[in-house]
Amino acid sequence: MPSCVLRPIRPEDDAAVAAIIRDVMTEHGCCGSGFAIHDAEVQAMHRHYPGGEARYYVVTQQGEVLGGGGFARLAGTTANDATCELRKMYFRSALRGRGLGRELLLLLLDEMRAAGYRRCYLETTSWMHAAQRLYRAAGFTELAAAEGATGHHGCDRFFARGL
Repeated sequence: MPSCVLRPIRPEDDAAVAAIIRDVMTEHGCCGSGFAIHDAEVQAMHRHYPGGEARYYVVTQQGEVLGGGGFARLAGTTANDATCELRKMYFRSALRGRGLGRELLLLLLDEMRAAGYRRCYLETTSWMHAAQRLYRAAGFTELAAAEGATGHHGCDRFFARGL
């Protein structure tokens, strides 16, 4: 298999990232109300993740964007809380099972620390088993309830870890 490149999102990646988010969320039944598929930022991810406190990385293979993930301050929290949210980490099926999710997650955790965050929170669903395994293996622990004000009431599993 050709090697993959992890790099910060660029404006020209927006359409591909939006399609990946829509397709993968729909594939996993996360297309109704209360899921990130409806977030306004999906159409222009590069504008919402400019660097600094909010970063988004894409995974490319032979120049084609096949996945991505990012982070930003957890909505409903302050800078003093130093809590970010892992956001919109999705891969096309061609990338899954190759260790790239782990590689991207480790990069993002390093970037979160560099941005000054001390804690990472995330939301997922009970039926996204592979994602939950990845998060647990990376040191995330499950929480009893949602945190922040993400608006993603369709999610039913919540995790966090210190950075």
